[in-house]
Amino acid sequence: MSKYYNSKRKNNIFEPESKEPFKLSRSRLELFLECPRCFYLDRRLGIERPGGFPFSLNNAVDLLLKKEFDAHRVKGLRHPLMEKYNIEAVPFEHEDLKKWQNTKVGIQFLYKPANFIVFGGIDDIWINSNKELHIVDYKATSKTSEVTIDEDWQISYKRQMEIYQWLFKMNNFKVSDIGYFVYCNGRTDREAFDKKIEFDIKVIPYKGNSSWIEKALKDAYLCLKNNVLPEPSDDCDFCSYREEAAKME
Repeated sequence: MSKYYNSKRKNNIFEPESKEPFKLSRSRLELFLECPRCFYLDRRLGIERPGGFPFSLNNAVDLLLKKEFDAHRVKGLRHPLMEKYNIEAVPFEHEDLKKWQNTKVGIQFLYKPANFIVFGGIDDIWINSNKELHIVDYKATSKTSEVTIDEDWQISYKRQMEIYQWLFKMNNFKVSDIGYFVYCNGRTDREAFDKKIEFDIKVIPYKGNSSWIEKALKDAYLCLKNNVLPEPSDDCDFCSYREEAAKME
């Protein structure tokens, strides 16, 4: 069996009768919004979607950006990108930052109406002169056109930002509605590879709106509590594949 696919997981399965808080990651809430059936199969029945190969290059960009911003963090200085985009902020220093950046731990909040411990691992945080936090997310791609966050499929990026903003607000931090995407675009217009990839880096501001989150959490809870498999989303490729494959079988 492929190491990228486990047909049945034993850990962190929702038990309807349990009184213990259930840990729900930011990515699993996104899965619910994408397709309630896939979410139910995953968190209630322990059958997850087949995973893809890890994005090692993206992870390398992520790690190097964190090192770069950390170098300015310890000095309390603005990064050149902040100066270029006239962002009056510096990287935020906090004793829990490394924990918040850990995707297995992240920033957490117990949402009592659903008894969910909602959590997510952030990339970075900046703080402005008004002592407001700006949530920062790193993205990497390679395309010839200008990078934006305006494509329909990038709604997941925006929701990701909004959940992080909500989590920090719920933890009593003063959080700006403006977050930033640090978008790295690998250039392909060079004459040769020469053992390196050059990136154009663009900082894209985004004004978040977290008003949808609590309803989504309540709906996700009702989905898991139900003993009936929910209907799939119309545009879920995984459910469409399972349906067509079952017909052939």
